[in-house]
Amino acid sequence: MHDAFTFAAVILLVTVAAALVRCWKGPARVDRIMAAQLVGTGVIGIAVALGTARRDPAMLDAALTGTLLAAVLVSAFVRGSPSAGARPERPDRAQGTEESS
Repeated sequence: MHDAFTFAAVILLVTVAAALVRCWKGPARVDRIMAAQLVGTGVIGIAVALGTARRDPAMLDAALTGTLLAAVLVSAFVRGSPSAGARPERPDRAQGTEESS
């Protein structure tokens, strides 16, 4: 049974490597942050698989902590990025020099 968890960890490691390539060469910022999220999820999966294979509760605690940090990362990214439907302000309205008709 331990070999199955170790094999799963190796498969997850391959997917993390592919996500790192995507993170490095992603065409847009959103693609890069989603690849980084996939890397975080993969690493958490590796920690869970290895923690289960070794029967190490500290690895499972580390995976839980990583999950919480990943959620904070995504919410910080979403909060810091402009909305998809937002329009930039026009220069005449931004400075309050609108002419009244």
